[in-house]
Amino acid sequence: MTVTVNLQQEMFDAGALVNQFTRDLPEAGAVATFTGLVRSTPDKPIRALILEHHPTMAQKQIERFAQEATDRFDLLAIEVVHRFGEMQVGEPIVQVMAASHHRQSAFDGANYVMDWLKTDAPFWKKEVGPDGSYWVDARETDETAKEKWTK
Repeated sequence: MTVTVNLQQEMFDAGALVNQFTRDLPEAGAVATFTGLVRSTPDKPIRALILEHHPTMAQKQIERFAQEATDRFDLLAIEVVHRFGEMQVGEPIVQVMAASHHRQSAFDGANYVMDWLKTDAPFWKKEVGPDGSYWVDARETDETAKEKWTK
């Protein structure tokens, strides 16, 4: 079982990451992938997202979430790529790839990591919009989503 976590400023190619991830997993019957993007909506337009983080803590926390997912869902491998710094609308922020023998374990593993990432990883989000920049508060819906894993 392989757990890989990369924190980086550089943009990544989501498709290339999936191809690389699956290349050495002949026993995998399923790979679930989640890619999070910087979004701007008509009711809340932004032009950029700035993510700050605590490098050591973020690395350790995400590795812990990924290892927990691997153990809990019997994953063959999991990889998390998370960016920091300034990103433009449409660019990828995060990608989680989980491989397992069967689809449900792969889906659950990726979902588990994302739910914990959204609430417990030491990242701070600032949105830059037409009226200036502002820090983004934690969302109740993210906490609620995470609760399903604690039952």
